[in-house]
Amino acid sequence: MIRVGIIGATGYAGAELVKLLHDHPEVQLSFLCSNSYSSQKFSDIYPHFKYRIDQVLIDTESALSEMRNIDVLFTALPHGTSFPFAKEALKNNVKFIDLGADFRLHDGDTFEAWYQVRHEAREFLSKSVYGLPELHKEAIKNTDILANPGCYTTASILALYPALKEKLIDPQSIIIDAKSGVTGAGRKADISLLLTECSESIKAYSIGSHRHTPEIEQELSLAAGKSIALTFTPHLIPMQRGILATCYGTISPSYMDFIENSASSYGYQDSYEQLLQRIYELYYDFYKDAAFVRVRDDVLETRFVKDTNYCDISIRIDSRTHRLIITSALDNLVKGASGQAIQNMNIMFGLDEKIGLEG
Repeated sequence: MIRVGIIGATGYAGAELVKLLHDHPEVQLSFLCSNSYSSQKFSDIYPHFKYRIDQVLIDTESALSEMRNIDVLFTALPHGTSFPFAKEALKNNVKFIDLGADFRLHDGDTFEAWYQVRHEAREFLSKSVYGLPELHKEAIKNTDILANPGCYTTASILALYPALKEKLIDPQSIIIDAKSGVTGAGRKADISLLLTECSESIKAYSIGSHRHTPEIEQELSLAAGKSIALTFTPHLIPMQRGILATCYGTISPSYMDFIENSASSYGYQDSYEQLLQRIYELYYDFYKDAAFVRVRDDVLETRFVKDTNYCDISIRIDSRTHRLIITSALDNLVKGASGQAIQNMNIMFGLDEKIGLEG
């Protein structure tokens, strides 16, 4: 059995992690940590787990002393707070999986510029693996420190990566319009997240300055083979969970040449339909071995992926503006957080990546 410790067990992502790992056949929950609710039962905080998960929550000092008795530590904490736990875990030969942002960016200066927090564990940045299994599975197998991607980034990167890898779109033309349920903001006292404040309304936020922007650019630059910049705008929508990202990119000249060359024989509309079919085939091939990516030809809805570890992707072409439009949907607490963390844990420990995630 894999002995697991969780720090930040009572946030939304942490609680989802507890729920999924409790039912994982290869896992033993050694400790659950929450400073806010230490000495209380997990089921006191989340009553629907009564008689199912009644484990008593411990504080961080107790968690640090228990580090030698586990195999993997998960942290589900706000940015800038995971550094001491990473150091203690690695010192005790414990694998470390961070659901926060502290180890996602390869460059410490970039982290500090966007998060306005001093990075206190820069020595681990070169060792940390960005945990998107669809892109970095081999590196995930061999790492002891893993940065688990968040919900907006997972939806955006998986949607756009094949298009950039295959040079389908102009890398500098990308616009991402993404929408999140309220649990994506975390479990905290914030007036803007109260039901009466966010219900019956929708808003964009952090326009041109969202902290996930450099993370998306970092990974998509790998696909493009050069540094790219993009526009990312997130929105808060009045539902509990789910991410829908609509990504736009101008079709590259080489693929527009395909349209022009085939239009003389088939007409422009048929040529665009042929191109769309060709792009679908590229996406099917790219994700053919991805356990939790579904490339679909229908219009996506967040309810299709609720409570699952799937990321669904759908593709369309706007022939009038020559833009590729790629939509992706996922559950922000599962594939966008805890489910993906467990998928990564499975890979790190040599298990089938689907274990504990298909129930």
